[in-house]
Amino acid sequence: DGKEEWEVNPLYCDTVREIYPYSHGPRLLNIVDMAIFDFLTGNMDRHHYEMFTKFGDDGFLLHLDNARGFGRHSHDEPSILAPLSQCCIIKRTTLLRLQLLAEPEYRLSDVMRESLLQDPLAPILTEPHLLALDRRLQLVLKAVRKCIDTHGEAKVVANDTTQPEAAASDRVKLTT
Repeated sequence: DGKEEWEVNPLYCDTVREIYPYSHGPRLLNIVDMAIFDFLTGNMDRHHYEMFTKFGDDGFLLHLDNARGFGRHSHDEPSILAPLSQCCIIKRTTLLRLQLLAEPEYRLSDVMRESLLQDPLAPILTEPHLLALDRRLQLVLKAVRKCIDTHGEAKVVANDTTQPEAAASDRVKLTT
């Protein structure tokens, strides 16, 4: 019936986590990022992804095939979020950006509206499409909250920022 494995097998992530290259490195986190992007934009037809791996397996995802993006503003397809809701993992940087875009002063629809005003083809998105971004963002954050409530923040939120180790002489010294 054309459904992807994520849509029909609620335990699919358990299998994916065991397979190289998803078992280590950023690949699974990048898939979750792509699923969030697809959900926000309403892209319901991503059936595969491409990787740029010229410099090794830890390349980056190419977001091709966005033909159905921003199609139906009135329909939110929760199955698109299956990688997030099944794997219950998200990059800390992604979560922080999403939380920021949910704040009134940085609302995703407002940021997009302002950005798209510069396009010579403006208006690019209709108001209902812009408002759908805000609604879908809340659904993403709700899915993350559910994961955190179930598994704990330490298991769900992956620290994808690495701070270089400071030399001993450069470290802050705390005095008591």
